[in-house]
Formats: sequence, C-alpha cells, structure tokens
Amino acid sequence: MSDKKTSVEAVITEVDSSPAYEAGSIKAENKRNFVQNWFDGFKPYEMEELDPNLSEVEKAAIATANAPLQRKLKNRHLQMIAIGGSIGTGLFVGSGKALAAAGPAALLIAWGLTGIMIYFTVQALGELSVTMPVSGSFAVYSTRFIDSSWGCAMGFNYAMQWLIVLPLELVAASITLSYWEGSKSVNADVWVLIFYLLIVVINLFGVKGYGEAEFVFSLIKVVTVIAFIFMGIILNCGGGPKGEYIGGRYWKNPGAFNTEYNPFKAVCSVFVTSAFSFAGTELVGLAAAEATNPRKSLPTAIKQVFWRIMLFYIISLTLIGLLVPFNDPRLIGSSSVDASASPFVIAIVSNGIHGLDSVMNVVIMIAVLSVGNSAVYGSSRILQSLAAQGQAPKILGYIDREGRPLAAIGLTLLFGCLAFVAASPKQGEMFDWLLAISGLSSIFTWGSICLSHIRFRACLKSLGRGTNELVFTAQGGIIGSWIGLIINCLVLVVSFWVAAFPLGDKSSAEGFFKAYLTVPVIIIVYVVHKIVKKNWSLYVKLDEMDVDSGRRDFDLELLKQEIVEEKEILARKPFWYRTYKFWC
Repeated sequence: MSDKKTSVEAVITEVDSSPAYEAGSIKAENKRNFVQNWFDGFKPYEMEELDPNLSEVEKAAIATANAPLQRKLKNRHLQMIAIGGSIGTGLFVGSGKALAAAGPAALLIAWGLTGIMIYFTVQALGELSVTMPVSGSFAVYSTRFIDSSWGCAMGFNYAMQWLIVLPLELVAASITLSYWEGSKSVNADVWVLIFYLLIVVINLFGVKGYGEAEFVFSLIKVVTVIAFIFMGIILNCGGGPKGEYIGGRYWKNPGAFNTEYNPFKAVCSVFVTSAFSFAGTELVGLAAAEATNPRKSLPTAIKQVFWRIMLFYIISLTLIGLLVPFNDPRLIGSSSVDASASPFVIAIVSNGIHGLDSVMNVVIMIAVLSVGNSAVYGSSRILQSLAAQGQAPKILGYIDREGRPLAAIGLTLLFGCLAFVAASPKQGEMFDWLLAISGLSSIFTWGSICLSHIRFRACLKSLGRGTNELVFTAQGGIIGSWIGLIINCLVLVVSFWVAAFPLGDKSSAEGFFKAYLTVPVIIIVYVVHKIVKKNWSLYVKLDEMDVDSGRRDFDLELLKQEIVEEKEILARKPFWYRTYKFWC
C-alpha cells in the first residue's frame, strides 16, 4: 500500500515539475495578476495634503502642477489633435447655414478674422503650456495670472460647454444616420446607445485611449478635407462628370453677399457660427499636462494650427463658395447636424458625383463622434482641475492609479445620458436651451488665454526676467495676444447686437437669451465665488503671481544655455530649413 502511495506521489511530483505544467501555472498566474492589476488600477492615487496656510492661488498652482495624470500622449497624438481634433459639424454643416445667411464673401471675412484671432490665441496658449504644462491649463492660467474668481468662472464655463456638447453630439450622430433610409426604421435611442458605449470604452483606456482614437478620427478628417480640396478644384475647372466650367459664376449670380439682409449685419451673424466651428482648438493646450515631452512635441503641434486654419477652413470654404450658390434651398436643413444640408455634400451631389455623398456623410458622423470623445476629455480634465484647486466638489478630483479622473469622467458620461431624449418630440427645445448656456463659452475661454499671456509676460518683465528662459515663444508676441483679445471682445459685442436684433427676425427675450445666456451664467459663477471665498480683489498683483510652479525644467540657467545652443544650431541650417521650422 505504501509502495502505491509513493508511486502516486512520484507521478504528481513529476507532473508538477514538467515544463507544460509550469507554463500553465505561469499563464494562470499572469491572468490572475492582470485581472487584479486591472481592478487595482481603479483605486485612488495617494496624494499629499497641501498646507492649509497657503493662499487659494498658491494651492491652485501646486495642486495642478503635481496632478498624477498619466503622461502618455506622444508627438503624433498632439499633431493630430492640433490639426484636426475639433473639426466637426461647425465646418461640415454649420458653414452651409452661414453661407445661406450671408454669402460666400461674408463667409471668408468671418472665418478669416476668426482664424486670425485663433492663430494668435493658440500661439499664446502654446507659450504658456510649454512653459507650464499643468492640469487644467488655461483655466489655471486665469486663476494664476488674472483672478481666482475669474479662473473659477472660466473653468465652470469650459466644463459646462463640453458637458452639454456630449449629449448634443450623440444625438447629432443618430440624426446623421437618417441620411440613409434604412436607418430610419430603428429607434434613434438605439443609435445613441451604440455611440455612447463606444465613447465609454474609449475613455476607460484613459488618455492613451483618447489619444489613439483622436489620431484615427483626425487622420480620417484630414484626408477627407484634402481630398475634397483636390476634387473641388477639378470640379470648378470643369473636370467633373458634367464637364462644366464654374469659375466664379456664383460670386456674380446670386452674388458675393446675400443682399436680402444688411451685409455688415450678415457678416456679424456669421461670426458666432465661425467661432463655433473653431471650438476645441484649445484642447491641444489642455493635453500638454499629459504629454510625454511637451517641450519637444507641443511647439510643433501649435504651429500646425496655422495650416489647419488655412487648409481646412479658408481654402475649403473658398471652394464651397465657388461650388454652391448661397440661395440653394438645400442649405437650410432641418437641424444644425442635417448632413443633407452640408455644403460639402451639396457640392458633390450638384456636380453629378454618385456615392461620394455617402462617404462624406460617414466622415461627418466620425467628426461628430470625435467631438463627443473630446467633450469627455475636455470636461473631465477641467472638472478635476477645479476640484484640485478647491473650486469644485472634492470627489471630482479623484484620480485612480492609471491617471484617470474617474469621478469627473463619470459625471460627464452621466450628462451624456441626456442624449436618450433623441426620440422625444421635445428634444429640440431642450437642447436649444442647453446650447444657449455654452453658446459663447469658447469666446470667453480664448479671450482669457490672451489676457493670461499678456499678464504672464508683464510679470516676467517685473521680475527682471525675459523670453530667453522660454523654450517656445508666441510668434505674435504680446501684440498678437492684444489682437486676439480685441477680436474676442468685438465678437462678444456684435453677438450682443445680433442677439438683441436678430437677422431677418423680430427681437424677443427668448431669442436673446438663447444666444447670450452664457454671459449671465459666467457672471453668476464669478460673483458666487467672490462671496464664498471672500475674494474681494479684482486681479492678482504682479508680485503675487507664480510663474514657476508646473515647469518641468527646474534649472533655469541650464535651460537658458540649452535654448541658446538650439538657436545657434538652427541659425547654421539652410534658409529653407529655418523657414520650415518657423511654420512647422
């Protein structure tokens, strides 16, 4: 009996020590470890408590500089976020209504002036973000360089903008599908659920998921717009199926401006639409805190914005004005996301090209999903930053071990559930009012970025320090920021005028607040913060500003020497290379 027992034990021992058994054990152990690590990743990241004796501005600077967000965004991610990240319905569909209201010349004037403002604004943001790539980016710069109450108002303003955009874009995606007859038999909420789950899955992978998704989405949009430009030139020159030369025919008849309305007022009304189409351009600055090496990758990404403005907006809209007359009845769609009202689709269909209209519609749907994905990223990062500064509920500052601001992401996705009213007959009215809250949000954000840059430079000057310690400097300098700030203020003024006396319609209190509700909301947040925090100062004094927290280069003398050496190397390069590096 004992011999049998011994032989059985020997067999078990032999099996235990066999390579196959060991490999199986390792595989099972790795599986257990993977599952355990996955669950552990959701646990909170342990952060040090800040000194309670610090001022609010000091706490904000330290908390946002040391946020444990994952730095996983690579150069290619930032490039695509900058060049195509926020291209969406504002360009593909909204430009059609603007064309119908004002005409092709007004379209170029409005987008051109807005583009100049965006160029200088993003340059200013680039300088601040490369120097101090902190969590919360421009909202934090407003707190540090303008006023903590204004920073709080700008943070909530920006967060609300994206909280509202998410359900809007989910509904927009479902409406876009109605372009195909077969999709109309399916309840709209089914499509909303599919798109919603896709965005949830992307954001569960953290900033890497956002970066990879935006890389793919943006690449598709960039390739599509470039292809449209080539096709538009060919069609205009008579190379389409109809073989008809178009040239500048539609600038003569029906004309360059829609003479049904006052041309100046028509241009002013288009400013809001053009600003909406540029919304999200600032996301590249927000992403700096999660970039692997913002000093190297961000300057190049910031420079790409110039090409984005020229290539994707000015050139494509010039072609739209040449290919589609402003009195085409199809431009007045049933909604702001009606793909059949897209001037890009109309240009394709009108010139006898079959099949490409469906391709363009797919791209519009991808653009909508891209903006929805950006909405989750933008709002969650700003909400986390506000919580870290003590300006929002502490729970929203929860960051897990994978660097995901889970509570803020959860709140954003909760707002996304508003999209499930897509099948309701009241959804249009509800979203009109939600959109009114965030209608002018981007204008305030961009104006604050320009003012923050002006104040930052003023502080450096007061400290006897200069731009020789800045790795990247705004190409427009302080003058560019002043130009950007002035244009932003002018847009707010003309928006007030158009809201009070709308184009082709009677004045009404409802119409005014639907266009200008953002302003009283910002004022309320600003005043409430002043009262709660007992912050009675109107601005941060120059000697109280912190221009160093959040820097990744701590040795300023070494940094200055490196900058000098980099400039000397560049100076020895050929002229074509120096020109290339200036613009790219």
